[in-house]
Amino acid sequence: MSGPMLHGSITALITPFKDGKVDEDAFQAFVEWQIEEGTNALVSCGTTGESPTLSHDEDMRVTALCVEAAAGRVPVIAGTGSNSTEEAIGLTRHAQSAGADAALVVAPYYNKPTQEGLYQHYKAIHDAAEIPIIVYNIPGRSIVDISVETMARLAALPNLIGVKDATADLTRPVATRLACGAEFRQLSGEDATIVPFLAQGGHGCISVTANVAPRLCAELHAAWQARDLDVVSSINDRLYPLHSALFVESSPGPVKFAASVLELCRNELRLPLVQVRPETEVIVRKAMVHAGLLN
Repeated sequence: MSGPMLHGSITALITPFKDGKVDEDAFQAFVEWQIEEGTNALVSCGTTGESPTLSHDEDMRVTALCVEAAAGRVPVIAGTGSNSTEEAIGLTRHAQSAGADAALVVAPYYNKPTQEGLYQHYKAIHDAAEIPIIVYNIPGRSIVDISVETMARLAALPNLIGVKDATADLTRPVATRLACGAEFRQLSGEDATIVPFLAQGGHGCISVTANVAPRLCAELHAAWQARDLDVVSSINDRLYPLHSALFVESSPGPVKFAASVLELCRNELRLPLVQVRPETEVIVRKAMVHAGLLN
């Protein structure tokens, strides 16, 4: 197994828009702020980045902008998944050529492949590129769940280095660790369960919350690595209402609103996503106050 030893707080970056187009300046400024705040790695063009509504040209441009802004200071993981294996190969090859450190490849959605189909999908992508690959297992959005047994088969591929686990199954990290080995990177896709995920063998979190609370998220992971459980508990208590608030409506609606409150980007999304309702704005603001992000 080769590739970056990813750990800690990894932000699933929003994609700022301005009058319907990608706001390139705001995006690169956002990347700079994330690094200054202590974020350990960055994910471009994931679900939080509204990748389903980015054109292929926009998708590739955003990844290139992220690599350029990060300038080697932290790893960049490019979202390159698709329910078309051929399309995922193309995006993964582009991520490699753009200088990304790894590719995050979501389980094929809508098609409902079998476990053998899932294995062959990832193997084809793996064999077509040389970039490290992280599997993104999110049954709630893709309908299929990559079993631990299939994950172990995938972990045997030399450049398949880990998983973003958004199953919310807190028995999964220990089962995966025993099946795939301790070096197989296990990254949570569920902010609210990060502490027990780490306790069961996880290495970090690809986080929505870190878009607006990057320093707190990074400090939680640093405290975990130092085994300072009092600090972990204190930060977790501050962040938990925000974790929940950011999913009151479809993500990234709430986090885009929160980022706009912090003047990090416009509160602009692409259809079929829309701005959150006023009552959701109240919930998000209250959680931001509780976390200490607002007075």
